[in-house]
Amino acid sequence: MPPRTLQGLDRDVYQIVRKFEDDHERDSTKPARFTVSGVYDWIKRSNSSLARQKKRPLEDAIERVLRLRKEEKLEDDEDAALEARQVDQSPKPKERDYFVMNKHISKSWNVPRKQPEATPEMTPGGESLTFSVDHAMTNDRQPNGEPKPKKRKGQPKEDRSPPTDTSLEDLGGMEEAIKVLVKSITLPMCAPEACQKGLLKPARGVLLHGPPGCGKTMLAKAYAAALGVAFIPVSAPSLVAGMSGESEKKIRELYDEAKKLAPCLIFIDEIDAIMGKRENAQREMEKRIVAQMLTCMDDLNPEGMGGNLVVTLAATNRPDSIDPALRRAGRFNYEISLGIPNEGAREAILRRMLRKVKVSDDIDYKLLARRTPGFVGADLEDLVSVAQSAIVEQLISEKAQEASSSTMEIDSEYESPMVRLHYALMAAPRDSLPEDKYLLTMRHMLDAVENVQPSSKREGFTTIPDTTWAHIGALQDVREQLMMSIVEPIQHPEEFAAVGLEGPSGVLLWGPPGCGKTLLAKAVANESKANFISVKGPELLNKYVGESERSVRQVFSRARASAPCILFFDELDALVPRRDGNGPDSSARVVNQLLTEMDGINSRVGVYVVGATNRPDIIDPAILRPGRLGTNIFVDLPDADARVEILKTRMRRLLPSYDNMDVLEAVARDPRCKGFSGADLDNLHVAAGQATVSRAKRFPGSPLTLLPEDWEEALKKTKPSVSEGHSERFRALKEMGWE
Repeated sequence: MPPRTLQGLDRDVYQIVRKFEDDHERDSTKPARFTVSGVYDWIKRSNSSLARQKKRPLEDAIERVLRLRKEEKLEDDEDAALEARQVDQSPKPKERDYFVMNKHISKSWNVPRKQPEATPEMTPGGESLTFSVDHAMTNDRQPNGEPKPKKRKGQPKEDRSPPTDTSLEDLGGMEEAIKVLVKSITLPMCAPEACQKGLLKPARGVLLHGPPGCGKTMLAKAYAAALGVAFIPVSAPSLVAGMSGESEKKIRELYDEAKKLAPCLIFIDEIDAIMGKRENAQREMEKRIVAQMLTCMDDLNPEGMGGNLVVTLAATNRPDSIDPALRRAGRFNYEISLGIPNEGAREAILRRMLRKVKVSDDIDYKLLARRTPGFVGADLEDLVSVAQSAIVEQLISEKAQEASSSTMEIDSEYESPMVRLHYALMAAPRDSLPEDKYLLTMRHMLDAVENVQPSSKREGFTTIPDTTWAHIGALQDVREQLMMSIVEPIQHPEEFAAVGLEGPSGVLLWGPPGCGKTLLAKAVANESKANFISVKGPELLNKYVGESERSVRQVFSRARASAPCILFFDELDALVPRRDGNGPDSSARVVNQLLTEMDGINSRVGVYVVGATNRPDIIDPAILRPGRLGTNIFVDLPDADARVEILKTRMRRLLPSYDNMDVLEAVARDPRCKGFSGADLDNLHVAAGQATVSRAKRFPGSPLTLLPEDWEEALKKTKPSVSEGHSERFRALKEMGWE
């Protein structure tokens, strides 16, 4: 019967231990393991109920019971010896059993917890029973309560030496970032005595942020290599652990190691993964991790480390998601923004990348930089890699051509060109490539530009359209205005900068529907080789508060990332209607946001805005002032000569074999074509083509070509889409000063 002072788990374990002792007394052939681990293993094998208990509470209960049983046995032995002496001296009545049990219970109260030593005891059968606590159970923790680190045999010590595979000379277009690092880190590290005396306050952290692939990690490694101090690179997710408190422990160990290696540079990549804003944290662990990081950075006092510095470099793509407590002086003192490189930076990056590659004399770095808008450092590295792959492919193909006759059998066996190329390459000799022929030319680079898609275009948002001036007939005066407003400033910016014209201008194309406003914008983008973002006005509108304004900001942000870029707003009147107080507040906020973006509060260098509308009279006047959409171009319905040019241009592009131009001129000058827009003339050609196919089916043997009767049939069916009254209203607006 267990003592009454035992409760719950201890009571159950007490019964199990007594049963263990009884079994051992019945079968003494096997040695008894009355230790915590021995009893624990026996319980796991024999008692399914207690086996489901957690290990730590069960081991503690076993330890308490074993200690109690040891004391009980000692007391039993003392009582037995005392009774024996009393019996020898004077025959007194034996004390009753229940008095002895009460004495045992009272003596077991408030038993002090102490670490018993291994003491062998003798059982009635003469065998030794050892009641001890496992050494691992008593000495597995540090004085601060944390478990001792496990010693792993053969574990290699991590290398904390600075990187050797990169240097600052490999970086291009990062002069401003390197300048900040030199000022904030290099200078204090070169003056440890001044830091120790408090004469110089060094930066404890620098935050690098920018889009993916812009060179944040490479800058950190190159700077660490140039600095020549201990370098500890860490991925932020690797600091997160599953057990409570383990993540904070990893951060403490990281900074403790850095202090021992000081001067030291810590680089935490993707820091936003663990240092998010605490008000948005879903779990308490996330808040504790941020608090631990703040504490560790505050402890980096150079005065207490002999003037040696421990500086934290961190990189992120989302700086706004980091807790504000980190982004203050004394922690991350400086923030370096590595944005999309401009044309000059791209040229510098390409020169750095190609300096170790054998290139031809025709490489034009300026032209390549101009042809790669929106490319970040990783995209340019991919560009060079694709160009080099083209050289290797060319050289191996030449070797495959000179291979043995087995290659010729393979060539004749397979019809697919790709299959033949695969087997030809596999059959080609595996010797080294001739270095004298390994030469990177401008043709390879330009071909690679066509095949490499930069990061800013991965979402399919920006592109260079394939529409050219050859797709547009007439509109010569409009072309000239667009060339001077957009194309020339993009192609020859130095000429405009020489006369003080640096800011990009905006253009508003307005006129009747179907006159080619969208086609003109695409042709301008193609002519200037600039990226083109087409935005339909209504698609930016959202019913949720603030979402429409965010969409406008996002569009301009992507345009700046892809500069030079033409940002085309079709149906602009739906996005920026007149603010007269009668419309909803959301519409006014969108107008204000668009005006703010176009004013250039955020840099708009290289972003050219083109708008198109059929209703210029309802557009807010603020958007039409100089500096925003200050150039208004009226695109009117074509006259007879323009209609002839439009039809001929369309036929030359879609049907080069058609040579009956006299019929086209007669059709375009027909009075029934008066008031036709460019879209109406396209529709006229579609109707004529359908009439031709119908005629060929009704009369087998009839030529399948556009005949005058087919055009006549089309003229009977096609009507102008713009009424006379509608076109007159546009001309009235033009006379009122809309041009």
